[in-house]
Amino acid sequence: MANKVLVAVFSASGVTKRVGQEIARISGGDFFEIVPAEKYTSDDLNYMNSRSRSSVEMNDPSVRPEIANRVSDMDSYDTVIIGFPIWWGVAPRIIETFLESYDFGGKTIIPFCTSGGSGVGRSDTELHKNVSGDVKWGKGVQINRPNESTIRNWLEKAL
Repeated sequence: MANKVLVAVFSASGVTKRVGQEIARISGGDFFEIVPAEKYTSDDLNYMNSRSRSSVEMNDPSVRPEIANRVSDMDSYDTVIIGFPIWWGVAPRIIETFLESYDFGGKTIIPFCTSGGSGVGRSDTELHKNVSGDVKWGKGVQINRPNESTIRNWLEKAL
């Protein structure tokens, strides 16, 4: 049986989406964009403003932003590669919403992030608490550009 791959990404600026689309192309996986029910504006993403939407969300671990769309056939996937930008040293809260919305039992989850400053950091292991059951976790990696050789090398080790 072939390993069916889903590449699910949340992208606020388009960088993570471009990397995720390239990962999907190279891996032969399906691409899914995690779309917030309420899109983020540039004001929402102003991390310099402690009252911006993203700052408020990241300062409250209980926040779970609503997602506008769903993966219709999650059961059919063996591996889920999940991508996100790094916000405040970890994955955005919407990634927690995504992980808590499905049963990942028996699947492999492999995170990747994009970041202008920090790497994967603790976001790799922080996400484990949002998933229960028999899940195999691949090591998270930072990929900032859709570079084919970098992605191929990572996928060869990760899949």
